[in-house]
Amino acid sequence: MPTARLAKAPDLSALLDLFRASEVSAAAEPRERAEEIWRQTMSRDDLAVFVSEDGGRIVATCMLITVPNLLRGGRRHAFLENVVTHPEHQGRGHGRAVVTAALEAAWRKHCHHVLMQSGRKDPRVHRFYEGCGFVPGLRVGYVARRPEPGV
Repeated sequence: MPTARLAKAPDLSALLDLFRASEVSAAAEPRERAEEIWRQTMSRDDLAVFVSEDGGRIVATCMLITVPNLLRGGRRHAFLENVVTHPEHQGRGHGRAVVTAALEAAWRKHCHHVLMQSGRKDPRVHRFYEGCGFVPGLRVGYVARRPEPGV
């Protein structure tokens, strides 16, 4: 069974390679901008990036964002973002390893829940998240998009 670990500063290049291979969304460009974002990410204790490797190559990742909360008895809440598995490694447990590691980290931080949303239409993706413990339909997700310039 694959395992996950926290990402380290030198993992940026491997993560950018993974994002290019996955075609989930465009990565930050140019490289200098990605490096600055990665420095910011690595410096925050409320962000954790988990990775899973195969043969020394990062093949899956996700980001956990934890947030203080004045409600829920002061227990934090969390968001799971940027869940990506290399297409050649899907179905081998790497995605599950990073999501499981993120959920365990959230529970250690006493989060009362972890929210995530998916824009993917593929029912296999939704079965994957449900298999990881996410329950669809408990909340309604809304998205506000930044207006285009000049609109």
